[in-house]
Amino acid sequence: MKIAIFDDGAGNVHSLEKVLAAAGDVVHERDVAALCDADVAVLPGVGAFDTAMSRLSSDAARLADALSDGLACLAICLGMQLLFDRSDEGELDGLGVLPGRVQQLRTRRRPHIGWEVVENATEPTLDASGLRWGYYAHGYSCPSNGLHRVTATSRIEGQVIPATIRANRILGVQFHPEKSSAPGTAMVRAFLEEVAP
Repeated sequence: MKIAIFDDGAGNVHSLEKVLAAAGDVVHERDVAALCDADVAVLPGVGAFDTAMSRLSSDAARLADALSDGLACLAICLGMQLLFDRSDEGELDGLGVLPGRVQQLRTRRRPHIGWEVVENATEPTLDASGLRWGYYAHGYSCPSNGLHRVTATSRIEGQVIPATIRANRILGVQFHPEKSSAPGTAMVRAFLEEVAP
């Protein structure tokens, strides 16, 4: 299985790559066409909304079409936020695969960094992994309503946010599973097994 991580040059994805490598051949791609040709595209969770969308450039529509047509995708933190129409963080349009606007957290501390309980799980990959805590590093959260299903939530200073979402063959995760100990790793691997060709 070919797993392609979108490399926007914004951060270290070493720990994520190690988790993914157990399931297939992992490559870093800046070329969107090559990303779309993989078995699984990974939108990692480091960086800023406008910077990431700028790196996708004019090829963003191609990636959006591929995701809408069934390309399997693991979208983490910022990667999950890119799936939506807009974000409070930036001025550029998102991929628009899912309707809605990503909003800034209504919390005293931003960004929010730390471990939070992952609850109300209806996601089979979460059940398989036994994940109950997720490690977060974010200042924004995705909409709760839309074409996607919210499959788990977390509570940040009383604000309930989507922790995981599903749409088509996309798994969006607001926390960082690669930094969420063995259950986070197990969740990623369960998803990859689910979407394997």
